[in-house]
Amino acid sequence: MQISLCTISFRHHLIGLQQIADWASQIGFQGIEIWGAHARNLPPDSGQDAAWLATYGLDVPMISDYLPLDRPDLMGEKTADALLHAARWQTRNIRTFAGKTGSAETGSDQRAQITQALRGACQQMHEHGCTLLIETHPGTLADTLASTCQLIEDVDHPALGINFDALHVWEGGDDPVVALQALAPKIGNYHFKNIAHRSLLPVFAPANIYDAAGSRAGIVPLLDGQMAYGPLITAMADTPGCRVSLEWFGGDVFNVLETDLKALRKGQTGAARPDTAQPPVSSNRTPSHHVPLL
Repeated sequence: MQISLCTISFRHHLIGLQQIADWASQIGFQGIEIWGAHARNLPPDSGQDAAWLATYGLDVPMISDYLPLDRPDLMGEKTADALLHAARWQTRNIRTFAGKTGSAETGSDQRAQITQALRGACQQMHEHGCTLLIETHPGTLADTLASTCQLIEDVDHPALGINFDALHVWEGGDDPVVALQALAPKIGNYHFKNIAHRSLLPVFAPANIYDAAGSRAGIVPLLDGQMAYGPLITAMADTPGCRVSLEWFGGDVFNVLETDLKALRKGQTGAARPDTAQPPVSSNRTPSHHVPLL
């Protein structure tokens, strides 16, 4: 299992990618998943790219973006833009959501339009050696295992893959282990996070979670939540080399990410949290321009 952190965890922090990379490499992360908004706002002349990140022993498993599937006039341009960022960071995976409405609320015509848009984007990705990963997520056509499988069948393209967000699979009412077994050939990346209780899952609704003043109630360290990760992690042992991104939306980012990384590595469920957060450590490398993520 190769474990990365997500720059989206630092979306409300005034901190540069160099500090994140330095800290991540020192505590044992193997990669950094770059949020699309951050990829677009890192100036080309910053000196930050895949070769620079490799000096920290890190790579980029995925660019997490949001393609406008409902805007055919913009899809080609936005997909091309995402591919440029993927080339800069030498990643083959670009994440998007399968629409903006849940499978039960999506009519057949709208579903057909989303399917067509995904197929076109997949072809564009395929021509550049990349894969479009659909995230399992509520409020999209990948909100249940049945709908996700149908989407894969309908799009019918080798460049379509899955970003397996385990908590959202569980939220949709499916057993993550069963879903893993069904989707395994298409899974290109995993998102791991947890919640104290199922009733608190609405905290992850986009309107709340992207709001700097939004509630963070119920967001807990990975192995402290209601969803049990043990069976899933055991099942993943059959797919060595899989990529997992720790997605944290609460406070105390450095502390929790380090705790989750260590607990996941050790397979422990009750790892004690350090008493104090670990700040970014200054690097011995020649610094690139300091560019805050946002």
